[in-house]
Amino acid sequence: MPTAFSSDRVEFIAHREADGWIEAVAADMAKILTTDIAEHGRARMLLSGGTTPAPVYQALAELDVLWDRVEVSLADERWLSPQDRDSNAHLVRESFLKRAEGAHFDPLVRIGKPLPECVYTANLQAQYSLPPSVVALGMGNDGHTCSLFPGSRDLPRALESTLPYAALDATGCPGSNQWPLRITLTPHGLRACRQRLLLLRGKQKLEVLQHALDSNDVQQYPILAAIDQPGPRLRVHWAD
Repeated sequence: MPTAFSSDRVEFIAHREADGWIEAVAADMAKILTTDIAEHGRARMLLSGGTTPAPVYQALAELDVLWDRVEVSLADERWLSPQDRDSNAHLVRESFLKRAEGAHFDPLVRIGKPLPECVYTANLQAQYSLPPSVVALGMGNDGHTCSLFPGSRDLPRALESTLPYAALDATGCPGSNQWPLRITLTPHGLRACRQRLLLLRGKQKLEVLQHALDSNDVQQYPILAAIDQPGPRLRVHWAD
């Protein structure tokens, strides 16, 4: 269990072991969704890709939620077909949608459509949908979240955008691997989410988060775009 981490800018929850972390995050998300379904009749959630959240999505899909009243989309996406095994859409489909019967999914990439049109459609969808009840976020060792990569040439424009989603070219950023072209939530889009959850595993990620909070430099640590927002504090679920 960590003893050095401390910040009043996030709500930090440490879990003793991986299984407890998975169950707790899934239960947290289910509670948020169920509350909004009770209050508004429907709920919307945004999911991230990566190997860290996949078991959480699997556990979440097994919980007692009215999935036919839940809309699902993504926090970000690689410029890949949603059928591509390396896309976030594929991960969400395999780990969550196949189990959560009735949930409606809106991918960010539309087959046959150019990138600007996909971004336009994502922003239009966000405009006419319920505000997201919850967004599940990850963080890279470089301090990026969604596809807001430090050092990317489009980062300043994405950080200043007044729209929920933006295109971003992360060419030259190691964290983007071989997929530099992205669609990503902006700080404006993160601000619209009623609850923001950050799913972290390992001491290195905890150290990166602490460095980000100490730096206050969103250009160097874009995770700060998810922290320094009005409303409820970013809730960090961490396990080693």
